[in-house]
Amino acid sequence: MKLSTKGRYAVMAVADLAASCEDGPVALGDIATRQSISLSYLEQLFAKMRRAGIVNSVRGPGGGYRMARAAGETRVSDVMLAVDEPLRTTRCSKEKGCLADGRRCVTHDLWDELGRHIYLFLSSVTIQDVLDRRVLGCASGAAGLLVNEMLEPSH
Repeated sequence: MKLSTKGRYAVMAVADLAASCEDGPVALGDIATRQSISLSYLEQLFAKMRRAGIVNSVRGPGGGYRMARAAGETRVSDVMLAVDEPLRTTRCSKEKGCLADGRRCVTHDLWDELGRHIYLFLSSVTIQDVLDRRVLGCASGAAGLLVNEMLEPSH
């Protein structure tokens, strides 16, 4: 499974905002420059996040965006869902299975459960965890070694 830029950029931008907003609202142009993300793309993402209550906008001179809640109270999953980033790992729709005749494939439950684990993980990580770099090492031990091998094969 590969996340789209929508979810990844939204999390990057919110983490940047949380790290930068102590002195007041942050302009999207500043985030765009620091994160190398298109300003027009950020405007679309922030409009969705504002509607979802992730960020607040401040109008006028010196305006920009602020976090609606503390970074420690904002979950990564909240940000991803706010920008309509689906956490789907199956190719099935709710109305129809993934096979041409409408049935679910034999591996459906495997991929569905993976999606649930991803959602649970992203729900357990806050933007503050990201800023404090408390995410690395969450999948440790033998399972972590296996995951590392899958993500970065040596052959």
